[in-house]
Amino acid sequence: MFKRSKLRISGPHPQHVSIHRLASGVPSIRAKHFNDVLWGSGYMHAHDRASQMLLMRILGQGRVCELLSDTEESLRLDQFFRKAHWASQLDEEVAKLHPHYLAACQAYAEGVNAGLASKRISALKLLGYSPEPWRIQDSILISRMASYLTLAQSQAEVERLFIELVQAGVASELLAELFPVEAENIDRELIESIRLQERIVPVGTLWNLALPRMMASNNWVIAGSKTASGSAILANDPHLEINRLPNVWAEQVLEWPENTAKGLSMPGLPGIIVGRSNQLAWGITYTFMDTIDSWVEDCKEGMYRVGENWIPFEQRIEEIKRQKHDDVSLCFYENKHGVLEGNPNEPGRYLASKWVADAMGAASLMAGLGICEAQTVAQGMRCLAQSESAWNWVFADVEGNIGYQMSGLMPLRHPGWNGFMPAPGWNSQYDWQGRVPLEDLPACFNPACGYIVTANQDLNYLGRSKPINMPMGDYRAQRITSLIEARNAHTCEDSQRIQMDVYSLQAEAFLAVLLPLLAERKEASPAYQVLAAWNKEYDPDSIGAPLFECFYRALRERVFGASRAGLGEPVVKHLAEQTGVFIDFYQNFDRVLLNPESVWYKHPGNCQPTQKEAFLEAFECIRGNEHFPRWKEVNTVVFTNLLFQGKLPAFLGFDTPPVAIAGGRATPHQGQIYKSAGRQTSFAPSARVVSDMQTNTLYTSCAGGPSDNRFSPWYLSEQADWLKGVFKPL
Repeated sequence: MFKRSKLRISGPHPQHVSIHRLASGVPSIRAKHFNDVLWGSGYMHAHDRASQMLLMRILGQGRVCELLSDTEESLRLDQFFRKAHWASQLDEEVAKLHPHYLAACQAYAEGVNAGLASKRISALKLLGYSPEPWRIQDSILISRMASYLTLAQSQAEVERLFIELVQAGVASELLAELFPVEAENIDRELIESIRLQERIVPVGTLWNLALPRMMASNNWVIAGSKTASGSAILANDPHLEINRLPNVWAEQVLEWPENTAKGLSMPGLPGIIVGRSNQLAWGITYTFMDTIDSWVEDCKEGMYRVGENWIPFEQRIEEIKRQKHDDVSLCFYENKHGVLEGNPNEPGRYLASKWVADAMGAASLMAGLGICEAQTVAQGMRCLAQSESAWNWVFADVEGNIGYQMSGLMPLRHPGWNGFMPAPGWNSQYDWQGRVPLEDLPACFNPACGYIVTANQDLNYLGRSKPINMPMGDYRAQRITSLIEARNAHTCEDSQRIQMDVYSLQAEAFLAVLLPLLAERKEASPAYQVLAAWNKEYDPDSIGAPLFECFYRALRERVFGASRAGLGEPVVKHLAEQTGVFIDFYQNFDRVLLNPESVWYKHPGNCQPTQKEAFLEAFECIRGNEHFPRWKEVNTVVFTNLLFQGKLPAFLGFDTPPVAIAGGRATPHQGQIYKSAGRQTSFAPSARVVSDMQTNTLYTSCAGGPSDNRFSPWYLSEQADWLKGVFKPL
């Protein structure tokens, strides 16, 4: 349908820079120097994704009320980002850039500004916004936002949930089965003394208006000993919130005389985040490193206690300008433990929380640029280990090497504290003692088995430190591993099939308990027959998948909600309908449900004494079903424009009709659709990349299209192929 076309660059630009669109619409940028290629990359980010990157900057600066929309929701967003204070210390981070990378980042910023100047019209211009020049500082801000909102935020939320459950009276022995704590180590007196404050803005709002969540992903590398070509293969499919337009990723091909880099970039950041060069390929998943901690501060008269001494808080004043209302002045109280959640002039105990990477940026930018110049797995591991964000990186090179490296700033804590529960702020033994050395983080080079798989599971065993205390479930990792082990002549097509796999080991585990119980009582209902015949695959035409989901939801509510000593039905429904807790950490709950000896089944305050009764009672909730919908009828999502958020009439074409998504929470092709803070959101492969290092080709498939312009032919150009699992070569 489309042909390769040359793009005319408007205004002054470096000599010998040429930009073409491939037949897929992906920009291909060529120049004689790496920095000039980055200029072209910035130009195309502004050309294709100006609204996306400028909106992210406005949010990060806490200036929505000033520059875009002065509403109460906008004010809450501004309050959140002003509290986070990520727009601070940006000049200091720029000063840390090595001159080589400083010049590269400056070239990228100049390209962005040239691209912004060339745009005659954009959605933000229609809203009256005239952008300020892009600076290197803005890229550092975007890096911080991407690291916290998509990664660290989830850890903060589950730690907050733990505190709320303690204060709600949930028994310690029950909590110990769900969270990384020992029942005898839960200091209930300390936790119950905290005066919790209301959340400033619902987390779901942050995810929908800023960046999609990047909680779940798959990546793997297979050594040449297990491939048909004899060369290593790399595959990666970042799972995040897909029901937004444009996609968070912008594909680009960067070519200069010494090398080529191609793959997934993020507008606002220079370089390729997932992809390959001529010699090396790299991919990411989130590693669930605990990078945010909280302390309980004993406060009075604007001071906090350390030992027997009282020290005044530092006060930071933030002014929020508003278009239609009076400006708002905010005062935040801070100490070495971060920002206080409360007013220390009112006596009491409040939480102070700190993210270890709140003033980061320079090292991550340099790592992201350096990987484009690395040539071996060993060089790539050393390079991306320097990234301040918590990621699982996998690598493959043309020499046949494969490797894995965790990155991220991990706090060095008191040996008796893993950071999950809040610590007493007045005891300096619980202050951070620096950061864990990078060489202690999990890593692996050329393992004997011939492959490496990461899918957000526990990887602590690969390092001397233990950075992960709340991993995601390992069902996907187990399934991918079994498919890789099943053969010894893998091709790119095999990895593509794995990325589209919708078999659920979770469903297999639960039905292994339920079906024998039903057979024992000679169950013959249609619901039983559907589940007994189901192949455990979440394909679009499956009737077993939605039925199993109904059973699973009923079981979860029965065990955790109907217990006098447990969470309570309203809490379980809130967690299921308005948060991502059951999405992010479902296997913590599964361990309880699948363990007949769990204290949740044995606790004196529980309403059901046995696992058997709980499973059978949950089945009764679906036993009478006569109509069995297909998965494609219930697992649908509308892709909405990031800026307008579904507020425009459908006939204008900014949003899609409902789209059916294959897969479930525990399948390699994840397809979770749920609500968070009242908004529909999702987890699914936002993009898929596969490459065999025998050739210089990267096969990709992206949800959406290259452009954020609704009237561009590239707005939804890849959607149909992405849904079908069709890949294109770069």
